[in-house]
Parts: sequence; structure tokens; C-alpha cells
Amino acid sequence: MIPRYSRPEMVAIWEPESKFQIWFEIEAHATDALAELGVVPKEAAAAIWAKGKFDVARIDEIEREVKHDVIAFLTNVAENVGDEARFMHQGMTSSDVLDTCLAVQLARASDILLADIDDLLAAIKKRAYEHKFTPTIGRSHGIHGEPVTFGLKLAQAYAEFERNRERLVAARKEIATCAISGAVGTFANIDPKVEEHVAGKLGLTVEPISTQVIPRDRHAQFFATLGVIASSVERLAVEVRHLQRTEVLEAEEYFSPGQKGSSAMPHKRNPILTENLTGLARMVRSYALPAMENVALWHERDISHSSVERMIGPDATITLDFSLVRLTGVIDKLLIYPERMQKNLDRMGGLVHSQRVLLALTQAGISREDSYRIVQRNAMKVWESDGAIALLDLLKADPDVSAKLSDAELEERFNLDYHFKHVDTIFDRVFGK
Repeated sequence: MIPRYSRPEMVAIWEPESKFQIWFEIEAHATDALAELGVVPKEAAAAIWAKGKFDVARIDEIEREVKHDVIAFLTNVAENVGDEARFMHQGMTSSDVLDTCLAVQLARASDILLADIDDLLAAIKKRAYEHKFTPTIGRSHGIHGEPVTFGLKLAQAYAEFERNRERLVAARKEIATCAISGAVGTFANIDPKVEEHVAGKLGLTVEPISTQVIPRDRHAQFFATLGVIASSVERLAVEVRHLQRTEVLEAEEYFSPGQKGSSAMPHKRNPILTENLTGLARMVRSYALPAMENVALWHERDISHSSVERMIGPDATITLDFSLVRLTGVIDKLLIYPERMQKNLDRMGGLVHSQRVLLALTQAGISREDSYRIVQRNAMKVWESDGAIALLDLLKADPDVSAKLSDAELEERFNLDYHFKHVDTIFDRVFGK
């Protein structure tokens, strides 16, 4: 992942130094368990902790010769530990180290992502309550529908990211398993108690059955979950992008002093952050497909998944981490324009109240079909005038309407506050009472 879209804490999880440290802990904890079982001398296990160290450059040098990363690592550790190192990796296979390490890395990455979502939820909640009753237009098909509040728009996003948090908690649990089962997963040369010990030390659960590798359906679910979260990031980003359009301009990204929008047009204030989030979401989603293709491995194992995971593990988690933090900043600093929202609400001459009139006519005894026809013929005149004519005035002058509804009854149907009588109920459902 390029530094432009990376944050240090998440990057650190995937650095070679971090990876090899996890490898070392897996091997050392496994040797401890073997010593307790009497398979290896306790002095050897103690020596591995006391003298065990590694050098990334030296591991790379050895790997260039042996063409095997785990062997290169073990060789380098042995150079520092000495004779006792022969008791490392007893009964284990490379996948025991690689898969358990990946589980640790993905679990740690999940913890960062969960903290990111918590920060985002806090930012959304704060702005939602700030604009709980700020009127704005609800749109369907991009066309004015009926009034909503800007707080409701944000409450919807909050509920969506709460669901995403629950999904990520479940995905973390799914991915955080340990496999120390040896070649083809039969425990022929290593006791299952070793696996239990290592799992406990690393905060993992025991993989019930591994075929030398941890089953990749777990990883498929994990990366699919990241893809869903990225899609939610894009959903909110796209909303901001639309609202910042010049013709709409109900909200916009914060534009800092000295910021430039265009190399050619000095007036531009572009939604570059949310456009960037749309692009990054596409990348995170793209990592879900190869994770699913990794599920079908040959027999007990092959390594067709390995090259894929070396890429998608860091890239997906680093990119989503960056995206969630960026989105939090966008929402926290979002410039919101209630006056423009009201202006847009009013610009179509009251068309947003057409349903209330339709329902009132049906209640007054006119069939739904005739009520629809009466309201629509007036509404189309307003539409074609681009809001220059007021729907309320046309309805008052329509004899079919006035025969059933008084002017006062019609005016009541154009009361904006009517649409917001259940906002408190919705907020209680989303945020709790």
C-alpha cells in the first residue's frame, strides 16, 4: 500500500519486523508447551526466549538461497540461539506459523478498525443531534420527494455503521483461530495441547480442524465484511458529493485556508476527500473476490492463496483504516447549510406536499384514482413552471378540490412540521432513549 493512503499504526502490523516477531512468539510458545509435555528440554525452551532474536536483512539473505521464508527465519534464529534451537519447530509445519501469524495480524487490524468505527459513530451521532430537526428535501431517483431532516440522513448512516461494527466483531471472531496441527493437520507429530497453549498465549481460539492450513472460508468472510464496510463508506461519501454540487450545495467538505481547488479555475471547491473515498472503497471491495477464490485449495493444502493474502491482507486493512479515519474527519468538519436546504425545499412551489393533499381528498370521499388525477394535473403545471407557480394556489382555485377541502384544510396540508412528528421516535430507535 502506498504511503499516501496509509496510517502508521495499521502499517506497523504488516511490517516484516512485526511479522517475524509474531513468528518467533508462535515458535517460542510452542516450544514451551512441548517442554511441559516432556518432548523437549525445558532448558531449550528457556534458551529460545533468552537468546532468540532475528534480523530481517539476514532472513532475506538466507531466503535468497533456500527459497523458503520460514526455513530462512528458523535458520537465522538458530544462529543466535545455538544448539538448543534444534528443538524449535518440533512436529510443526510452515503453515502452522504462517496461518496463525495471519490470524494474529488480522485480529489486531480488526481492533484498529473497530476503534475507527467507534470514532466515526461518535462523529455521526454528534452531527445528527445537531441537525435533528433541520428540514431538508428527501430525494428518490435524485428527484425531490418529501421533507426529511438532515439529522435523519445522518441517523441512517449511524445505524448502518453500527451494523457494520457488529459484522466486524463477528468477522474478527471468525478469523482469530490458531492452527498448530503439523503436516496435513493430523497432529501426528505434535500434541493438540501445544495448539491450545499457543492459542491462549496469542488471544486466539483453537481451529477445530485444519487441513495443514486454516480453512479459507474464514478469510473470505473477513474480507467480504471489509468490502461491505467500504461500501457503507462510499454510500455516505456519495451523499456528501451530491450535496456539494453547485446546484444543490446543502453541505460541503471543509475547505481550509490556503487550500486550492483547481489549477485552472480559482473559484473551485471540490469534494476531493469523498471522491477519494469512493475510489478507495472500490479497492477494498476488490479484495473480497480473491479471498473467496482462495477457499478452494487442492486437497489438504496448496499455496495458491499465499501470494494473494500477502497482498490483500495489508492492502485491505490499511486502505479501510485510512478510509474510516478520513470519513470521520469529513463528517466532523462538514459544512452544513440549513438556509440552502430550506431554499431547495421551497423551490418547486410546494410539490413536496402533494401526497398529503392526495390523502386528504381520499379521506373526503374521492376515489384514489380521481384524487391522484386531480392533484397530478395541478402538480404538472407547477413542475413545468419550474416552481414559479405555487401548488397551493392552484389547488385552492380547482373546483374539484375546493368542493371537498377548505382553504384552511389545504393550508394545513402544507405544514412542514407535520413530516417531523416521529423524528424523536426514529432517533430513539437508532440511538436509544
